[in-house]
Amino acid sequence: MIPYSSLQEAEIALGRELTYAERLWFNYSAQKSDYYLYCHNILLLFFVFSVVPLPLVIMELKRSKTIDKYKLQPKVRMSFSEILRCYKEVMRMFLLVVGPLQLVSYPTVKFVGIRTGFPLPSGWEICLQLLVYFLLEDFGNYWIHRLLHCKWGYEKIHRIHHEFTAPIGFAAPYAHWAEVLILGIPSFLGPALVPGHMITFWLWIALRQAEAIETHSGYEFPWSPTKYIPFYGGAEYHDYHHYVGGQSQSNFASVFTYCDYIYGTDKGYRYQKEHLGKLREKWTSGGEQNGGSYHIATQDLKSE
Repeated sequence: MIPYSSLQEAEIALGRELTYAERLWFNYSAQKSDYYLYCHNILLLFFVFSVVPLPLVIMELKRSKTIDKYKLQPKVRMSFSEILRCYKEVMRMFLLVVGPLQLVSYPTVKFVGIRTGFPLPSGWEICLQLLVYFLLEDFGNYWIHRLLHCKWGYEKIHRIHHEFTAPIGFAAPYAHWAEVLILGIPSFLGPALVPGHMITFWLWIALRQAEAIETHSGYEFPWSPTKYIPFYGGAEYHDYHHYVGGQSQSNFASVFTYCDYIYGTDKGYRYQKEHLGKLREKWTSGGEQNGGSYHIATQDLKSE
C-alpha cells in the first residue's frame, strides 16, 4: 500500500510532481493492500489463458483456406469437443494448482523485494528487467524441460503435455500438476534475482503466458512481430518438438534458440529445415504447391 494519503503528500515526499502514470497508479492502488495487488496475477492468468487463444480456436474451427496455408500440421484437425476438453483441463489445473499457488506465494514475493510504491519504473527499466526475466527463465526452462524428456520424467509427468502432437493455443499450459509447479521455478527466477515493481511483474506474467500460447498456436504467420526478435524460436520451432513427440531430443527451449544451438539439441530440426528447403526448391521448379506445411515428407526425420 502506498504510504501517502494524498497526491500532494506523495509529491512532497518525492520532491517533484508525479507523472501522469504515477497519478493513475496512486488513484488505483493507494487504498489497496499489496496482497490485493499481487492477487491481480490470478485475474491476469485467467484472462490470458481464456481470451488470448480464442482467435486461434476460431481459425482452427473455421478452416479458411486463406489461413490454413499457415497451419503447420494442416492434416491434423481439432474438433470443438477436443478443444473444449483441453480448456476444461487447463481451467481445472488453474483452480486446483495455479490459483492456490498464487495465493500462498505472496510472502516470497514480498521477501524478494517486489514493490508497489513510488517511483514507478521507467519504460527502459521495465524493458531491461523483462529481458533479464526472459533470458533467465529460458535457460532454466531449457534444462528442466530436457530432464523431463528422460524416460522416467516423460512417462510419469511430461507425456501429458505431449498428448497434443499438433499443439493449439489452449494447450500451452496443458500439463501434469507437477510440471506446472516445477516450471514455475524458472518463471520466478528473474523477479527473485532482479526484483522490480509490481507492474513489471504483472507484465512478465502476462507476456510469458502469451508467448507460450503463440509458440503452441500451430500456425506460423509471416507477419508476426516476433520474427524480428533475435534468436526467438516461435511456433514452427516448438511445433517440431511436439510433432516428434516422446522421441524428441530436440528444441527444448521455451523462448529463444541459443541453448539448443549451444548444446546441439536442434540438429534434427535444422536438418529437417535444410531437407525440406531442397524439396521446396524442387516443387517450385516443377510448379507444384507444398500446402504450407513444413511436416510434409518428414516421417523419416522423427528419429532425429
